[in-house]
Amino acid sequence: MPPTPRVRSQGLQALIDRHIGDDPERIASYERARANAEVAQAIYDLRTEAGLSQRALAERVGTTASVICRLEDADYDGHSLSMLRRVAAALGRRVTIVFTPEPASASGTP
Repeated sequence: MPPTPRVRSQGLQALIDRHIGDDPERIASYERARANAEVAQAIYDLRTEAGLSQRALAERVGTTASVICRLEDADYDGHSLSMLRRVAAALGRRVTIVFTPEPASASGTP
């Protein structure tokens, strides 16, 4: 079943608009941070749904618990596709990549 899209509250959207505005650098930075947080949360959710500790998942992946801890950190910016595939395989999943259009203000297109 596809994930349910998250709906932002008006207050959160106003806060984002106020602090990010139309600045392309801030928009790009926000989008990177949001994507990192989504990946980290997905790994955490899948691991906990499987009833695994970070150490147990690390053993399945063939890495250390500290690597799994970093992957579950929303501030971590080093997710590699090969590691995500290893984690997914260890959890009986696969990685799917979807390319979506950027908002007009972020891509510089009208």
